[in-house]
Amino acid sequence: MQMAVKTVGDVQVLAILGKLDTHTSPEAQDRLIGLIDDGAKAVLVDLKELEYISSIGFRVFLMAAKRLRSEDGTLRICGINGNVKEVFDISGFTTVFDIYDDEAAALADF
Repeated sequence: MQMAVKTVGDVQVLAILGKLDTHTSPEAQDRLIGLIDDGAKAVLVDLKELEYISSIGFRVFLMAAKRLRSEDGTLRICGINGNVKEVFDISGFTTVFDIYDDEAAALADF
């Protein structure tokens, strides 16, 4: 797994590439919580290059979203596709998160 962070206005955009599973989720969680600890109130997770997500990966997003809500912040997700989109759909997580087709659409809605 690889991650890249960029700032667009007041939004921290975290792109996750590869697989988000038991082995990689601690690093993703640390990165997301680190952004929040550093004061981010608007976080967009870009998953267009994510190839696989396990239940532990969903837990990372749930924890970050809960933490952001408690601090009057927002977590949004964009770019899910292929097998990852299917897993989001089957698990019902498409109703839990604000999900956008791409980064531009998500950023326009912050």
